[in-house]
Amino acid sequence: MLKGPSLRARLLRLVLGTSLAVWLVAALITWNDARHELDELLDGHLAQAAALLVAQQVREFGGRDEKIDAPTLHRYGPRVTFQVFHEGRLALRSANAPDEPMVGDGTAAYGIHTVSIANRHWRVFATRGAEHDVQVFVGEQTASRNAILRAVLRSTLWPVLVALPLLAVAGWWAVSRGVRPLRALGETLARRPADDLRPVPSAQAPAEMRPLLEALNGLFGRIVQLLERERRFTGDAAHELRTPIAAIRAQAQVALGAAAEPQRRQALEHTLAGCDRAARVVEQLLMLSRLEAEVPQPSDLVNLAAVVQSVMADLAVAAIAKEQAVGLTAGPRTAVAGDETLLAALCRNLVDNAIRYSPPGARVEVRVEEAGGRVLLVVEDSGPGLAPEDLARLGERFFRVAGAGAAGSGLGWSIVQRIAAVHGAQLRVQDSPRLGGLRVETAFPGAREPGRQGNGPAPGPGSLPA
Repeated sequence: MLKGPSLRARLLRLVLGTSLAVWLVAALITWNDARHELDELLDGHLAQAAALLVAQQVREFGGRDEKIDAPTLHRYGPRVTFQVFHEGRLALRSANAPDEPMVGDGTAAYGIHTVSIANRHWRVFATRGAEHDVQVFVGEQTASRNAILRAVLRSTLWPVLVALPLLAVAGWWAVSRGVRPLRALGETLARRPADDLRPVPSAQAPAEMRPLLEALNGLFGRIVQLLERERRFTGDAAHELRTPIAAIRAQAQVALGAAAEPQRRQALEHTLAGCDRAARVVEQLLMLSRLEAEVPQPSDLVNLAAVVQSVMADLAVAAIAKEQAVGLTAGPRTAVAGDETLLAALCRNLVDNAIRYSPPGARVEVRVEEAGGRVLLVVEDSGPGLAPEDLARLGERFFRVAGAGAAGSGLGWSIVQRIAAVHGAQLRVQDSPRLGGLRVETAFPGAREPGRQGNGPAPGPGSLPA
């Protein structure tokens, strides 16, 4: 298996690279400061030497016109030069000094100058006596100053260069100890079995590792929820599909053993009905499983009245088959922020329940209207309604009203509750004062009104009845 980049090596490179960069910057600053201080010091020495020459030569000149070359007494003598002029004539000089004044024609401004003599750079100090009859020029090669600087820098920085490998070894040891908690975490997770998704303790972890551990524990929690949803879905599917599959098998056996065509046809029709019921159960289980995940709050602008109208058109055949009167009343402003597919599923469950559990010839009325800045979806029917104890149990999985006389999965209300929670809507269930059956009101935030976060839990069934 290929190894990825080493965090330890990366940290060590960063530490050593940063240390080296800081060292280089410090060396540059030290070089500049040392050069400045050395220039100040040696320029002061030049000025002092020039002043001594002036004082000495003023006393010694007594009409003497001859030129004297001073002897070289030290091996560094060629790096230092001087000239003494008396009344414009060269009176004394070092062996390496030219005959002409080192600074211009000798009348240039007095003080420090940098000049080039015989292709060498010199630092020259020029001065004169009080009577202006004596001029003195004292110079030093700039190369000698650079040599002194390099010697100082070498003596200062060589220990650092020698210590750099030791710093690398010490840094490797320190970084290894620093990443030890990460290695321990990896070993702990590697020893865990696949089904151990407990949170990793983070109280004693270093502060830098806590965001990682919190994110890891959050991931474990989401995986646990996902596995729980999958287990619940599998259990629900097995629970709900057992009956229709058994019925389909029984009716298929009846059809195979039927001698008469009418009996065979009836068994096949029952088989198709069982298939339809199983398909509806699977559809609702998948819808509920999707809604139980963390669905973000939808933000699309949806015309709720148009969605309800489309749903009622799809369910018209079922209402006509039971000779029921179904009506829709929609107001002018019925836009809500939501997901059109989920809103259609909510409307379908509400209207389908009203049609399914109402007797033949009943009335089902649906209204979509604005009231108090909210959009209301109201579904009323003239059916038998629900007893108070049944109202309290609405929303429980697989709950069916005893004696309802209609087949159902018992998942519709769970789906309605979750979709309402996703959209920040409020459900209200009560007896219908107009039609005598059941009245279900779903209040959505208006299109411009922010709803509640949709990831919260669905309202409990006990809070639904008014």
